Amino acid sequence: MTELPPRNPAVSEKLQILATEHWSLLATRSLIYQESLGRVNMFLAILSGSVIALALIAQADRFGTAFTAIAIFMLAVVFFTGAATIRRLMMLNRDDYHMVVGMNRLRHGYFDLHPELEPYFITSPFDDLSGTLRTLGIEQETAHGMGSFFHGFVTLPGMVGVIVASVGGAIGGLAAVGFGAPAYVAILAGAVAFAATEGLIYRTGRRYFRRFGPSVEARFPTPKG
Repeated sequence: MTELPPRNPAVSEKLQILATEHWSLLATRSLIYQESLGRVNMFLAILSGSVIALALIAQADRFGTAFTAIAIFMLAVVFFTGAATIRRLMMLNRDDYHMVVGMNRLRHGYFDLHPELEPYFITSPFDDLSGTLRTLGIEQETAHGMGSFFHGFVTLPGMVGVIVASVGGAIGGLAAVGFGAPAYVAILAGAVAFAATEGLIYRTGRRYFRRFGPSVEARFPTPKG
C-alpha cells in the first residue's frame, strides 16, 4: 500500500485562502454576466413596447403631426436607455477583465505552491494583457484584432450600439419630417444621425478596450520569448 506524503499545514492554509478568493471572483463574474443580460433584456423590452405603442398611435393618427411628436419623445427615451445600457455594458466588461486578472494572479499562486501542476492548465498564470487574453481564449498573435473595425460589431455593446444608432437615425428622420422636409431630406438626416451615433459609440468602445491593460499594473507579466 502506497503511503501518502505528509501534509504541510502552511501550504494547505494558503491553498484554502487562494481557493476561497478564486470562488469569490467566479461568483462575481457570474453576477456580471447576469447583469449584462438583464440590462440588454430591459432595453429590448422598452424598445419593443415603444414600437408597438407607436404602431397603435400611427393607426389612430395616420402618421400625422401628433404621431411625429409622440414618436420623437418615445424614441428619445429609448435612445437614452440604450446609451445608458451601452455605457453600463462597457463598465461591466471592464469589471470582468479585472476579475480575470485576479484569477490569473491566484493561478500564479497555485503554481508557486505546486509548480508540478502547471502542465495540466490551459489558462494563463500571468496578469498582463497577453496573459489575460490567453485566459479568455485569445492568442497573443491575434490579440491586436480585438480592436479591429469588425470585431466591435460582434460584441454585446457593439450589437446594442447598432440598434441605438438606428433609433438615433429614426429620431433624425422624424425631426426632419416635423420641420416639413421632403422625403429625401428626411432619409439623409436619418442616415447622418445614424452614422454620427454609431461612430461615437464605436470610438468610445475602442477607447475603453485600449484602457483595459494599463488600468491594472501587472505583477506577474508574461515572460518574453
